[in-house]
Amino acid sequence: MASPGSGFWPFGAEEGSAAAESPGTARAWCQVAQKFTGGIGNKLCALLYGDAEKPADTGARAAPGAAEPRPSCPTCTCDKKPCGCRRADVNYAFLHSTDLLPACDGEAATLSFLQDVVDILLQYVVKSFDRSTKVIDFHYPNELLQEYNWELAEQPQTLEEILLNCRTTLKYAIKTGHPRYFNQLSTGLDMVGLAADWLTSAANTNMFTYEIAPVFVLLEYVTLRKMREMVGWPGGCGDGIFSPGGAISNMYAMLIARFKMFPEVKEKGMAAIPRLVAFTSEHSHFSVKKGAAALGIGTDSVILIRCDERGKMIPSDLERRILEAKQKGFVPFLVSATAGTTVYGAFDPLIAIADICKKYKIWMHVDGAWGGGLLMSRKHKWKLNGVERANSVTWNPHKMMGVPLQCSALLVREEGLMQSCNQMHASYLFQQDKHYDLSYDTGDKALQCGRHVDVFKLWLMWRAKGTTGFEAQIDKCLELAEYLYNKIKNREGYEMVFDGKPQHTNVCFWYIPPSLRGMEDNEERMSRLMKVAPVIKARMMEYGTTMVSYQPQGDKVNFFRMVISNPAATKSDIDFLIEEIERLGQDL
Repeated sequence: MASPGSGFWPFGAEEGSAAAESPGTARAWCQVAQKFTGGIGNKLCALLYGDAEKPADTGARAAPGAAEPRPSCPTCTCDKKPCGCRRADVNYAFLHSTDLLPACDGEAATLSFLQDVVDILLQYVVKSFDRSTKVIDFHYPNELLQEYNWELAEQPQTLEEILLNCRTTLKYAIKTGHPRYFNQLSTGLDMVGLAADWLTSAANTNMFTYEIAPVFVLLEYVTLRKMREMVGWPGGCGDGIFSPGGAISNMYAMLIARFKMFPEVKEKGMAAIPRLVAFTSEHSHFSVKKGAAALGIGTDSVILIRCDERGKMIPSDLERRILEAKQKGFVPFLVSATAGTTVYGAFDPLIAIADICKKYKIWMHVDGAWGGGLLMSRKHKWKLNGVERANSVTWNPHKMMGVPLQCSALLVREEGLMQSCNQMHASYLFQQDKHYDLSYDTGDKALQCGRHVDVFKLWLMWRAKGTTGFEAQIDKCLELAEYLYNKIKNREGYEMVFDGKPQHTNVCFWYIPPSLRGMEDNEERMSRLMKVAPVIKARMMEYGTTMVSYQPQGDKVNFFRMVISNPAATKSDIDFLIEEIERLGQDL
């Protein structure tokens, strides 16, 4: 949140204007922030108004959905656009979306409505970082369906109802930015990333040509080059694109690897080429098989390679399976190594895998969706040694780097290959007689036509933090993972899923309730232990105190998989999680 002197006021109102100085929406949300968050709210108010101008009234607004007093807002009684005039209250009960811009004289209603939306968003942001608030206000699906009318109607709702819909939606949204939300690999809420997301939604453009997204296309070019440079490709050479997620990035890699080996497949299809097989570890992400299914290669053509006890691919088994496939007449075309597996956080031995791929002339892909962020850290990037030898790399900044969803990059070492693989020469978009450098019309190398602007969030955050800022953020998360591991590895009631400290922020463990601690390690104990994590997780959600994931893996029954990627988390949040697991699981 910017200070008054920074020039940031809602919708361009300058400091000192009627919009900035009125006791309007910004101060109203600030008062609510004080009520709900105490110190946090006070600090935010101080940032908005300065220490001498904190709002005196700390009373809360009415509950969501209740009638609220409307603040004075600017209106249009002059020819200036936007103007600084004042107006009477806006009654949303008699307004509809058709009264907003581009409606004639819709400026005042639009500004007032959007300021109220911002008010709702800012309250949510403040609550997301308040540890006294719930991570989730959990209701079962049938309860939410019955409690509210979610159906779409023939007639339009009023703007009053629309604002109520906004409040209700956020009321039941999971606070993924909450310091005690550990459920997914992507957590946290970055303010600069949030601002970038708002900006790109307002711009509402497409990434397929330079002519309609000039700055965004250039930022994608600059950012992808920098990411390739960090992978280790000389001068950031190569190609790449931002895709809708790691699963699509991995599928792009399979698509390009197949085209590189058999370019005729683009026109003639799978019937024109031999039976292809791909290799990946038994701990790899399911998207490798999903990509094979989507591309017509088939899931049976994805050969799973054995892993060691820490979840790392065993190179000798990879080479053995490659030779077996070749003896059967199959054509190995891709090995997908994983840098940061989803469950164990394991890093495959990339150098050994690269040697094998070179020996048998197979495309090497590295799925670094989860672990790619460690390239930002001088302390931890050694875990990806050998990644520079890959032909392609998936890297999801929306995970370890905390960029708002979605932000996934597919990086390719060979320039021009992606374009040759995917281009269709649509003449209504990619005319060859344009007056600028056509290499910046990037849409023809993507599978999508419409493509969201995902790069701006990452670029703006990188500008705001610098590489060193991302490094500090990532190092902190790994330190918290080690802190958790050290706290529970010898603590009564805990068993680690594998020995040794975790390579990433994944900490995998069983909580053993008192009733199971003296039991012999047999089938009955395993059957009872399997039910422990799901019950504790359900209780966490019903209380709303925290969230952490669980799953089985191979012959191992349900265990907790703790992951940390939220820079707002602290050691006290780790302590809280341990205590909460014990509180909720003592009676099991």
